Amino acid sequence: MVHHIVMWKFKPEIEEERKAELKRAMSENLTALVGKVPGLLTAEFIEEPLLSGTHDIALVTTLEKASDLPVYAEHPEHVKAADTYVRPYVTERACLDYED
Repeated sequence: MVHHIVMWKFKPEIEEERKAELKRAMSENLTALVGKVPGLLTAEFIEEPLLSGTHDIALVTTLEKASDLPVYAEHPEHVKAADTYVRPYVTERACLDYED
């Protein structure tokens, strides 16, 4: 099993009042990829990390195997969700993949 963790910070120009709405849209659209993207087993969107964290939001996913990572990254539904609901609003992306 492969774990794929991605974290982002909101762009500085994103107003605080918009963040809850944006988080809901990100969560709905990213977690909906389970069952659409081959090999993607789970997707959990972290909307409210502890204040001790370094990023504003995160996506924690599991995939069947390492070769599913590029399939996930390039899948049209993932690209659409990321380009529409995530990338326009975030910066400072961090990613960690590991296998267990």
